[in-house]
Amino acid sequence: MSTTWFITGTSSGFGRLLTERLLARGDRVAATLRRPEALTDLRARYGDRLWLAQLDVTDPEQVQRVVTEAFETLGGIDVIVSNAGHGVFASVEETSDEQIRRVIDTNLLGSIRVIRAALPHLRAQGRGRILQVSSAGGQTTYPNFSYYHASKWGIEGFCETAAREIAPFGIGLTIVEPGATPTGFGSALEAAPIMPEYENTPAAEVRRALADGSFDLPNDPQKIADAMINLVDSGETPLRLPLGSDTYDDVRASLVARLAEHDAHRAVAFSVTRDDLTRPEPAFEAGDQTAS
Repeated sequence: MSTTWFITGTSSGFGRLLTERLLARGDRVAATLRRPEALTDLRARYGDRLWLAQLDVTDPEQVQRVVTEAFETLGGIDVIVSNAGHGVFASVEETSDEQIRRVIDTNLLGSIRVIRAALPHLRAQGRGRILQVSSAGGQTTYPNFSYYHASKWGIEGFCETAAREIAPFGIGLTIVEPGATPTGFGSALEAAPIMPEYENTPAAEVRRALADGSFDLPNDPQKIADAMINLVDSGETPLRLPLGSDTYDDVRASLVARLAEHDAHRAVAFSVTRDDLTRPEPAFEAGDQTAS
């Protein structure tokens, strides 16, 4: 039995790969993108199994209209993939207010809009899956990506809350966290005028690594697309799906470091409890690490 998917940001990268693979195996895809002509080759090959619509996720009214139209036209949608994204590559001072707004409006607000627009329809069905594409940068950070991280950490917080709220309706939500992958996303990053003050900082080191090609991109985009499809096929609904050895290693190191710092402040954390309350005993002693 075929599955019906709704995917944003399908002109390139993971969105395009997912669309190609799903159509090739017989599924139906509602593919949305800013320039629908970018998928005319797939439309010619697969006909009505590919439903195309122009969509800019920064336009709230358009998001509502397109999502509703897709559900009504296709008679229901099984999987929503919120994939459209934008990036700005610059230090915190170099980035303009306009660039900041664009990345937040696309990655954070745009993703929220897509999920919120889909939820009434998924609730009415009594079932459905949502895949929110984030990145390793939704749990850890790298220099020169501060505003990208702001958007990805934000959408992960939103999705973690939403997943608990919508589970009683039979709707599963998974945050997908790909690592560094050669999808063309890097070449599409917005840049900003370079401030010489940051020349001898980690921001400049990462900028040079991207420029000279030494920034490692260890992951296979086709394998990542397949892993996302396999997750849906399996019926499993983990909250997060790390994809890439770099994602696994970097996020784990970040979590371990954060937990160690968190534990180091145990005494001061408990010290501010009101005097009229009994202070609870901690579940573990400071320095007790269960992760190795």
